[in-house]
Amino acid sequence: METRAAAPRRLIIAMTGATGAIYGVRLLETLRRLGGVETHLLISSAGWLNIQHELQQSKEDLHALADVVHSVRDVGASIASGSFATDGMIIAPCSMKTLASVAHGLSDNLITRAADVTLKERRRLVLMVREAPFNLAHLRNMTAVTEMGGIIFPPLPAFYNRPASIDEMIDHSVARVLDLFALGPALAPAWPGLRNVSAEQGAAPSTD
Repeated sequence: METRAAAPRRLIIAMTGATGAIYGVRLLETLRRLGGVETHLLISSAGWLNIQHELQQSKEDLHALADVVHSVRDVGASIASGSFATDGMIIAPCSMKTLASVAHGLSDNLITRAADVTLKERRRLVLMVREAPFNLAHLRNMTAVTEMGGIIFPPLPAFYNRPASIDEMIDHSVARVLDLFALGPALAPAWPGLRNVSAEQGAAPSTD
């Protein structure tokens, strides 16, 4: 009896025109280091502007971090079809324009089409939305995406683990996002609870 080979694990990473390009880059770097996941990269024109402004990184260097690079105008690409199996998609950073397009199912480029496919196939879609403060349209669009099964994940730094650098804060957010896809052992350390943290630091745990 012929057996079918298991589909490779794949993740779509999209970067759009919001500040925080480092999150998309660090996701690609982490996945490259971990191995075992085929990455498909999409970058909008506004995303490229931010990459150049914030990171001064060339297209060649960034493309080298991904296994496959797609043009956002190529709506006939493999990832535009639900028959192309993936574990899901991360948009990092996600602009409010892209959020709105996903929330309203516009599919006006390959990024939003791939996001639409991810939702319709009931795969995991994570939007690392980046804006502050939010207006009512932003909040309603985030609610709409959540109701469709997407995950809104603003890249907010955690301070309970006492990060010593910006890099540590970025890495922690990236690890939390990737752990949502259960690609292997957890990347982000589990919170042990205040009692255990206090004990490790030699202080008596609070009883209040």
